[in-house]
Parts: sequence; C-alpha cells; structure tokens
Amino acid sequence: MCTVTFIPARERVFITSSRDEAAARPAALPPARYVFDNDEMVFPKDAAAGGGWITAKSNGDALVLLNGAFTRHIPQPPYGKSRGLVFLEIAKATEPLKYFLKAILYNIEPFTLVIWHKAGLYECRWNGLRKFSRQLDAQQPHIWSSVTLYANDVIMKREMWFSRWLSGNTNPQMEDVLHFHRFGGEGGAENNFCMNRDGKMLTVSITGIELTEKEAGMTYLDIKENNNYQVVLPVTQVDYCAI
Repeated sequence: MCTVTFIPARERVFITSSRDEAAARPAALPPARYVFDNDEMVFPKDAAAGGGWITAKSNGDALVLLNGAFTRHIPQPPYGKSRGLVFLEIAKATEPLKYFLKAILYNIEPFTLVIWHKAGLYECRWNGLRKFSRQLDAQQPHIWSSVTLYANDVIMKREMWFSRWLSGNTNPQMEDVLHFHRFGGEGGAENNFCMNRDGKMLTVSITGIELTEKEAGMTYLDIKENNNYQVVLPVTQVDYCAI
C-alpha cells in the first residue's frame, strides 16, 4: 500500500502497487475473483482485517490504496474500521468517485485512493478531517509514495528514478514494470522501491494490473513467501475502460 505507479501504454494501462508492511503481519491471501452484486472483482485480501488495497473490476475500473494523505500523521486508534475495508466499500460502488465524495469517513485513518474509472484517472485523499479529489492526466504516467514511510526528499528522489526509468522504457510490458518495482532505486534498502528496514518493515508483495478493453490481468508477487500468482478477469463493459 505504499508505492503505486500508473503507466499508460499502447491500448492498455498498468497500475502497480508495492505493499510495505510490518514483517510480523500475517501474509495476505493471494488474489482471487469475488462477486459483489452484478460486478466481479479480483484482489489480494489482507489476512488480518479482511480488507484490500488494490483491485480490478469486470466493468473496467481499477482502484489502489496508500496509507496517509499529504503529510505524516500520528495514528490515533481505535478507528471505526480499517482503511482496507473502507477501500472495498468504495471499490464495490458503481461510481467509486461519487461514493468516496459522499462517504462518511469520520474516525477513519488518513489515506490516498487512486481510481481508474471510465478511462478517467482520479486521486482522492482523506486527511482525517477533509476530503480532497482531483482528476489527473490519464495520458501521463504517475507515481505515489506513502507519506507515512517516505520523507518529501525521498519521495522526490523516487519520482526522479521513475522518470529516468520511463525514459529508457518507452513501451514497457507488465514484466518490465514489476521488475522496476522489485529492483528500482538507488537509495539503499531503506528507500528503494523494494524496501527493507532492518527486517521489521519491508516490501512484502508487489501487485500489478494490466488493463485492456477485454481483460484485467493481475500478477501478484508474494515476496515474503516467494510465490507468484496470476489471475485474469474478463472485462464485460468495454465502454467503461476505453483506452
């Protein structure tokens, strides 16, 4: 939930998330297909709280969650529910952006939500007091690093690494993006894209979505357990994800 990239490519988009977590947290369940109302979704599930942090839907939508909003905050538990459960509530909605804007988020820890919906890219933030949302240029790549783990100067450095990598990868494939998330960076183990802070906080998994008008392919690299999973979800409403 801590490093996310969005990359538009030829007739497809790549949305990839590196999940940084405490080593003691139980390993997540690998991605599977779940049916909610009339939509089908594919996502890995947090084994501790039952929530999620990245998903693709059969209508062409995709969403991904990061911890924190604009600045590092001091956690003030207990919270009403986990951010991962709130994420799934928003993801299930037919209009996730509208759901976020109407949702009551009192007593929910701050988060950032990236939404791909009907070929539009949106960034939504909840800072614990207010909601913020804006539409981003979906023709340009974007990167987010969680403010709960990375200082501003490190976030800027990671943006530079991402830009440099893009300049040498003008037509990336999913395996290229996953490789970047696994091995990118020059800042040492603490701040590389696959981070490790004394074995206590580390990147435990990388999840990549390759979304086309016909299908959403999800690749899940379970770094902690050294496993690799792939799930393909057919997209049934192609007008929702015209690329």
